[in-house]
Amino acid sequence: MSERSRPGLRAGYRTFRTIPTRWADNDIYGHMNNVVHYSLFDTAVNGWLVGNGLLDPHRGPQIGMVAETGCRYHAEMGFPDLVTAGLRVARLGTSSVRFEIGLFRNAEEQAAAEGFFVHVYVDRQTRRPRPMEPAFRRALEGIAAP
Repeated sequence: MSERSRPGLRAGYRTFRTIPTRWADNDIYGHMNNVVHYSLFDTAVNGWLVGNGLLDPHRGPQIGMVAETGCRYHAEMGFPDLVTAGLRVARLGTSSVRFEIGLFRNAEEQAAAEGFFVHVYVDRQTRRPRPMEPAFRRALEGIAAP
């Protein structure tokens, strides 16, 4: 078994989105169900993309397809916590990007969970990878990890 990594800090992320938890997010054990973490990751990434005019999920010529995901859980969260999702770009390819997301419970400085999504950007019609547009790439570079 490998040594468990320490939770990341807020300072390691470049942009943030606050997401309230819901009553339905808790499972029978009284904490946030693990599937909710992935929903929060997806909300953070796509909320940032849409909010910055980089993604039109209904009509845009290019869409991001998830190629890989992962999550490491450090501490419990649950309703009525307020979650702050930190976002950064860890790796940027020609048509792919690795987003890293930290979920912070209430005002805590250490992440309760950390995850990643690898998106491959494809043509909406053909579903074949296509290089990112220059403005899209510049926006992603703006939240790249130092």
